[in-house]
Amino acid sequence: MKVLNVELGERSYPIYIGSNLLQNKDLIQKSVHGKQVVIVTNETIAPLYLDQAKQLFSDYQIITVVLADGEQYKTLDGLSPILNKMLENHIDRRVTLIALGGGVIGDMTGFAAAIYRRGVNFIQIPTTLLSQVDSSVGGKTGVNHPLGKNMIGAFYQPQCVIADTLTLNTLDDRQLSSGISEVIKYALINDSKFLEWLEENMDKLLNRDPEALSYIIEKSCQSKATIVANDEREAGQRALLNLGHTFGHAIETLSGYGNCLHGEAIAIGMMMAADLSLRHGWLDEKAIQRMENLFIKACLPTKININITIDEFLNVMKGDKKVLDGELNLVLFKNEATSFISSKYEYSKLIETLNSFTKK
Repeated sequence: MKVLNVELGERSYPIYIGSNLLQNKDLIQKSVHGKQVVIVTNETIAPLYLDQAKQLFSDYQIITVVLADGEQYKTLDGLSPILNKMLENHIDRRVTLIALGGGVIGDMTGFAAAIYRRGVNFIQIPTTLLSQVDSSVGGKTGVNHPLGKNMIGAFYQPQCVIADTLTLNTLDDRQLSSGISEVIKYALINDSKFLEWLEENMDKLLNRDPEALSYIIEKSCQSKATIVANDEREAGQRALLNLGHTFGHAIETLSGYGNCLHGEAIAIGMMMAADLSLRHGWLDEKAIQRMENLFIKACLPTKININITIDEFLNVMKGDKKVLDGELNLVLFKNEATSFISSKYEYSKLIETLNSFTKK
C-alpha cells in the first residue's frame, strides 16, 4: 500500500492506494467519526461492492443510499435521496458518509456532506480510474445544471481517499479509457517524462497491468495533491488542472450529460486547447500530432461527433466558472508538456478553433 498526503493544515488527509483495501477494516474505520455511517453508491456498483463495504461497519448504524447510475442524474433533484434518507433516519452531525463509486457518486456524496447540518465527515472510496486519479482528490464537490457542468457545489475535503485498485477489474473498457484521459492531462500540464512513459506503456494500461495502473494512480494523485496543497480553492495554479475542461464541459453540456463520458470530452477539449495554441504559434504541427496519436492509442476521441454550433459553444463557455471579470481564462500550451493559464488569446483564433471542431 502507498500512502500520500494532501497537506492542508487541519484539513490534511491521506490517500491510500493499494490492492484489496476494501478488506482493510481497521484502515477505513480509523477515519470514521461517531457510530452512524451512510454508504452512498449507485445501481452499478451496489451489486459488486455494497455488501463488502457494509461488512466493514458491522458495529455501526448503517444507512445505504443506492442512486441511479449516470452523469445525467448528478443534479439537485438527484441529490435529494441522500438528504432525505439521512433526515428520515435522524442521522446526527457525527455521521460519516461513504462515497462508494465513481466521480458522480464522489461529487454528490461530498456535496451532501458539505451541506447536511452545515457539514459532516465523508470518505472517498473511488471505484473508477477517473475518480482514483482525479475527482476523489482535492475537495471539489457538486452537481450539474442544464446550463453548465459542476456549477452548483462547494470545496469540501474528505477524511481520506481509499483507492482499491482491485475495483478496476470490474470497470468496462470505455470507462478505463475515460480515466486515462485525466492521466494524460497531468503529463501535458508539466511532465514531459511522464508523457514519454505514457506513450511507451499505453498498451499495459489498456491491458490492466496492475503495476502500471498503480503507478499512474500514485503519479496522478501526487501531482494533484501538490497543486491542491498550494491552491486549495483554485485562485491560481490549481486552474491548470482544468486543461481541456472549459471546452470539454461545454461538449458534455451540449451533448447531454452522460452521452459523452467526462474523459472523452476532456480529450477533445485538450485537442481544442492544442489547436488554439497552434494558431498562436505556441505549438507546432508535430506536437499536435503527438498528442492526437496518444489519445487515439488510449481509445479516446479527438473530434466532436455531434452537431454543435459556434454560438451554442460560446454561450456555454460564457457561463464557465473560469470567467473572471467578464474574461474567460483558458489553459493553453507553450509546448506539448507545458501549459499555462491565459485570457490573452485572440478571440478570432478561438472562433477559428471552434469552427474547425464544431459541426454546423
